[in-house]
Amino acid sequence: METRIQIDQVEPNAYKAMFALEKYLQQSQLSKSHKELIKIRASQLNGCAFCIDMHTKDALKLGENQQRIFLLNAWRETELFTEEERVLLQITEEVTLIHKNGLTSKTYKKALEFFDENYFSQIIMAITTINAWNRMAISTHKPISN
Repeated sequence: METRIQIDQVEPNAYKAMFALEKYLQQSQLSKSHKELIKIRASQLNGCAFCIDMHTKDALKLGENQQRIFLLNAWRETELFTEEERVLLQITEEVTLIHKNGLTSKTYKKALEFFDENYFSQIIMAITTINAWNRMAISTHKPISN
């Protein structure tokens, strides 16, 4: 893979702005498990190797079950995820793939059965943030660290 400009080195203030979003998310009500499920699933959909690597490692450190991570790409075909997590993953997919149908009314209404307005808003911000990180990492061929 060709070496490309690394934004964090060339434009560190851009990364500082993104880290402000991360700080907001760290202080949000989102559970650690929800945050990592969002980050891993969006990164899978976007094909961001750097972010998949980082966030699966983070999830494992937080105590996430390996089997759930291994099967996250096929979450619909397992019983490993709660109904709440399934809604979270559906929101993640619909917002990440916004060009298809957007966030559908069906998913939005189902989400409000599980999440209040604040939590729902924080979910959207988490999805938006990881999608931005994915786009930066993919477009710059961000190298995976060992």
